[in-house]
Amino acid sequence: MPSLSVRNTVSLLIAVMLSLVLTTRRALAVVVLLSCLGSSALADAGERVVLVVGDSLSAAFNMDQADGWVELLRQRLNAEDADAWRVVNGSISGDTTRGGLSRLPALLDSAEPEVVIIALGGNDGLRGLQPTEIQRNLGAMIELAQAADARVLIAGVRIPANYGAAYSRLFEASFQRVADTHDVTLIPSILAGVEERTELFQSDGIHPSIDAQPIILETIWTSLRPLLND
Repeated sequence: MPSLSVRNTVSLLIAVMLSLVLTTRRALAVVVLLSCLGSSALADAGERVVLVVGDSLSAAFNMDQADGWVELLRQRLNAEDADAWRVVNGSISGDTTRGGLSRLPALLDSAEPEVVIIALGGNDGLRGLQPTEIQRNLGAMIELAQAADARVLIAGVRIPANYGAAYSRLFEASFQRVADTHDVTLIPSILAGVEERTELFQSDGIHPSIDAQPIILETIWTSLRPLLND
């Protein structure tokens, strides 16, 4: 039988290996995403691009990608727009404004978008991060997108009431401030028309269901449509 010290050493090695797997999983997801974006951009070089940079609310969490609002947007553009538009979904579940900021330069290089929809901040709020940091990260993302000659649409979000009225006000105001500062279009809540209807959420009470996706699309479309004609 192994000694206690040997067993402890083995346990420590296993814990370290598991930690490495967990910390690299996100990085691997980003690599795969960028690889797919690169090949897709080459294949559709003549098309105009809408890039979506979001979290699980835009990544079709716990449902088929075909059922998410981003895919519904792709279908709407194909059906209603005479110009050739391609939608690139750069959303990753669990992402934050800091993560989006770190990923955006590569996404811009790969997709070369004319319009960027930034739908981040919900996970920042759930983690109780300072609204000033959220505003700073979003502002930096807008500046990067505008430097790449892309028009920007910000989709904000509201957080659960149990985070307190004071924090909720500051959190929601951060989206308005950054939109005003950089003169970009703001959707105050990506879940407008959904957030008060519990039947439109999955069992976790956080992520919208398949039935909510068309409503989210209409919310996005109302503000996005004018940007497509600029």
